[in-house]
Amino acid sequence: MVFMFITAFVLAEICSALPLSGSIYIWAAESAGPKYARIFGFLVAWWSTTAWMTFTAGNCQATANYIVSQLAVWGVNFPGGIANDNIKWRAFVWGVSEIMLVVSIAINYLPPKWYKGVFRFSVFILMLDFFLCLIWLPIAVHNTYGFRSAKFVFTSTYNGTGAPAGWNWLLSFLFTAGTLTGFDASGHIAEETKNAHVVAGRGIITSAIATGVLGFITTILFLFCIPDLDTFFALDAPQPFVQLYALAFGKGPSIFMTIIAVIGLIMNTSIAVVASSRLLFAVARDGVLPLSHWIGRVDSHRQPRNAVTVMFAFAAMLLCSIIPSQVAFTSLISAGGVPTIAAYGLIALLRLTCTPHSFKTSHFYLGRWARPMYLVTVLFNGLIFAVTIAPFYYPVTASTFNFACTIFGSVTIFAVLSWYLIPAHKWLRQEQIERALHTAEGHPDPVETLQGAM
Repeated sequence: MVFMFITAFVLAEICSALPLSGSIYIWAAESAGPKYARIFGFLVAWWSTTAWMTFTAGNCQATANYIVSQLAVWGVNFPGGIANDNIKWRAFVWGVSEIMLVVSIAINYLPPKWYKGVFRFSVFILMLDFFLCLIWLPIAVHNTYGFRSAKFVFTSTYNGTGAPAGWNWLLSFLFTAGTLTGFDASGHIAEETKNAHVVAGRGIITSAIATGVLGFITTILFLFCIPDLDTFFALDAPQPFVQLYALAFGKGPSIFMTIIAVIGLIMNTSIAVVASSRLLFAVARDGVLPLSHWIGRVDSHRQPRNAVTVMFAFAAMLLCSIIPSQVAFTSLISAGGVPTIAAYGLIALLRLTCTPHSFKTSHFYLGRWARPMYLVTVLFNGLIFAVTIAPFYYPVTASTFNFACTIFGSVTIFAVLSWYLIPAHKWLRQEQIERALHTAEGHPDPVETLQGAM
């Protein structure tokens, strides 16, 4: 959690100096300095676009899993059974996932003046879910199957992976990696943020702290509140926590908790699309994508609606892979968090080695703590990267292979090919890089400078 906070401060420092839409690939480019800016800009542009676009589809299926798990709670006899080897079940999950996608995307077509209300409602739902779990769940567990002991929570281990004990412990990050990424989102909407050089960076820091603290509390809470391991591992719903709610609260109240979770996930997906569509818009605005001229347009409210539409089409097609094979879908989205973690570590490495004394005008300038924090960020994100591309079960077979490394490698190859094949005057031109670096050192507004160079 502490290392996550350090990563957030490293990103906030450069975000404050370069508050731009699609910030993360600009941060990487400028962190590398003029000589290597284009290659690292291409790498992170491809990495981050892949991560954010696959996240939308993955989150919609996760939302659907909460809904369909109620069938297991109520013992509904689904034709062919509730199992991923049943094509009828996969088609049902796909249909619900697509509906969740439509709802999440539709929120992004609302008038911009509604966004503040959407964000506030999202925070309300998430905090309601958090406090219900913090207060109601322990009461229900106390009145039913009882708590796990402190010894179980803090000292017990379970090795279901077949890996050596130390690596088995590190593999727990596979389940928490999603909470270690995504706090760069406020940087992607910086051009629509007032006083962005302060507010966008502050958003990165506060979101990381909120996620870390609340996530830690939630993890400890659920460890105390799960049933014994035999019972827990016998839960066979797509989202076993729905069955856990049913064990603790009863079947009826579990519906209420499921509804709260579903609404929270829909809002989470919708807000993620706000950030990711701005990233996609920025990359298209720079001319690197097919149909860039159309994707990079804004509407009369200066909103990138075409980029939102592309996000919808891409996620909808990705979800279709659920029908032929759940393994295929899982493989396609397996790299969702990996590129973002790689980008965090790469930006810190570039700041450490290429531009350690730049961006001193940043509102969050790290000063004498910069180099140690860059190094910690590189090492921590490097470790998480290694864990998230590692196999989860040993010995490794075709069915247990983690395809994240394959997806990440393919995206990296496409990025390098794009850098090699796209002429320098088409995307991230040298004068554009130098002007952005010039403005980051305290000269004219970087948004106007960067856009003027295109």
